Amino acid sequence: MKNKLYPLKFDPILKDKIWGGRKLNQLLHKSSDLPNIGESWELSDVEENTSIVSNGPLKGQSLKTLLETYKAQLIGDKNYNIFGNKFPLLIKFIDAKQDLSIQLHPNDELAAERHDSFGKTEMWYVMQADDDANLIVGFNQEMTQEKYLSHLESKTLTEILNFDKVKTGDTYFIEVGRVHAIGAGVMLAEIQQTSDITYRVYDWDRVDDEGNERELHNDLAIDAFDFNMPDNFRVNYSKKKNASNQMVSCPYFTTNFLHVTDSILKLNSKDSFLIYICVEGEALIETEESSEFIKKGETILLPAAIETFKITSTNVRLLEVYV
Repeated sequence: MKNKLYPLKFDPILKDKIWGGRKLNQLLHKSSDLPNIGESWELSDVEENTSIVSNGPLKGQSLKTLLETYKAQLIGDKNYNIFGNKFPLLIKFIDAKQDLSIQLHPNDELAAERHDSFGKTEMWYVMQADDDANLIVGFNQEMTQEKYLSHLESKTLTEILNFDKVKTGDTYFIEVGRVHAIGAGVMLAEIQQTSDITYRVYDWDRVDDEGNERELHNDLAIDAFDFNMPDNFRVNYSKKKNASNQMVSCPYFTTNFLHVTDSILKLNSKDSFLIYICVEGEALIETEESSEFIKKGETILLPAAIETFKITSTNVRLLEVYV
């Protein structure tokens, strides 16, 4: 007999990165002995990085097993018809103590052909940023392949990149084909397609402890660029309290901003799972048969089978995600 589904939490999968720091430990209380925690994978169905349930009767089961067992009850009929036994989103927290590499991601077609993977459309929500911290998104001028390659060859790539100084709450939509990098001093939440395909084009001439440079992927990246993208990557959104305020809506996910200062009843009519990422404060999420607290730095998955629930808090900020 199958257990009845309830709000699900998962053990974070922590990643040591050459550019990582200690904010995920110090600010989000991710426990690890890793020296440079760059990423916390909160919800993942990437091969060999499958999330494991950390609460309730299903504790110890993998996201993959849940999907194979509960199917549309977990992710919704339309999603199961499209994705089958593959969870479509990857949720992360990222801490950049140093600048990440200059990079971009391939679209679905290239990723499928080359890597048997989804593409990697993503968005960022800045949770904390040091003074003068920035993100690199897009170019600061009209760009052609020839001009780009000339700057890449002469190691003057940073002269043509767009640097944006950022603060808490700033949000960016990073479409496939757009050059980007997270700058030193930024901690953010990332919502993306289930993919781990990144094409690095420049890594600041950085070397590891053994003097080795990280692999670059310029031969693959040149075909993945879209040099004609409009500068529409900055996301403006309203912040009406106790309501879902749309931030990003694309074919791969919709993300809303939710600032709860009371008790609100929610109805899930999306034929989809709901993910809540807590970026500030804490809240109680109650269904008819169970309840679960969520606090800053935590992520919770509400299966599609849960149609009504209540969120209660005096002051919590959540990202609400569905497909």
